[in-house]
Amino acid sequence: MLLAGCAAAGLSPAPGAPAHLRAAPPAWRTLPAQRALPPIPTQQYLRRDGAQLWFGSIGKGAPVILLHGGLSSSRAWSEQVPALAAAGHRVILMDSRGHGRSSLGDRPLSYELLAADVLAIIDRLQLQRPAIVGWSDGAVTALVLARRHGARLGRVYAFGANMDRRGVRSGAGETPILAAVAPRLVADYRALSQTPDAFPRLSAAVRAMQKAQPDYAPEELGSISVPAVLIAGADHDEFITDDHPAYLAGAIPGAELEMFIAASHFAPWQCPRTVTRSILAFLDKERPSFRMRGRNNPALRRRAASAAVPRQRPCAD
Repeated sequence: MLLAGCAAAGLSPAPGAPAHLRAAPPAWRTLPAQRALPPIPTQQYLRRDGAQLWFGSIGKGAPVILLHGGLSSSRAWSEQVPALAAAGHRVILMDSRGHGRSSLGDRPLSYELLAADVLAIIDRLQLQRPAIVGWSDGAVTALVLARRHGARLGRVYAFGANMDRRGVRSGAGETPILAAVAPRLVADYRALSQTPDAFPRLSAAVRAMQKAQPDYAPEELGSISVPAVLIAGADHDEFITDDHPAYLAGAIPGAELEMFIAASHFAPWQCPRTVTRSILAFLDKERPSFRMRGRNNPALRRRAASAAVPRQRPCAD
């Protein structure tokens, strides 16, 4: 059915059409070839709460933790890691519980548990206010961590997050591009995991988590207090509703909003240089030194309202 959906959606040229009339599919319907991660010189495992968590780092400078999406792994960031390290960041990668090299354990998955795993790695590495960059489930985890332990964090960049079920499109699991994405996720899991045939178990655990979570009220999002938050979205996101990024940016005090144009939920693969420039611009730009607290602060309310007007960043890699 997914393969049929790909053809129906225009991912393949019409059979028998003249070559000069066969239009290439738009970039947001394609999935470029996967790039290999550079060698990660420092790799470790942390035993926590019934699971063995893999993490590694490359580069020197201000620390930034990259959190991948559901059913993916640290390999998802292969396009961004070299540029972030070259720009003077210590890039910390991790495989979320059950993903990649990390084991699943016996506890049900939850975003709170995944956030606690990230905090444990921050403690192990003795990081001082690291920046967090998350994609999809990794972005949800980043925002949960920001709400629970904002005082421990630096800037938070969240792409493709939903913080309640209303932010998820109906029929998201049937989007045609999954026909290309799914084999990549399965292949990465088999290549990295110590239980290479257990992908169905992980998939079931992730589906159960996503079906019930997250479920954050606006007031809970309003309690997030970190130096800076950027909510990023894509105008052709297959999973996140059109209005949810602006809702998040408006609910989180002082958050900025940026939208990738002509891109989908897989923008970090589809237009990697554009996404990397966005991340670096956010991590490295000067910010006001003060932090506003309290939802009744008029200046905070003005900043939250203005955040709903997005900056647009065309994907033109």
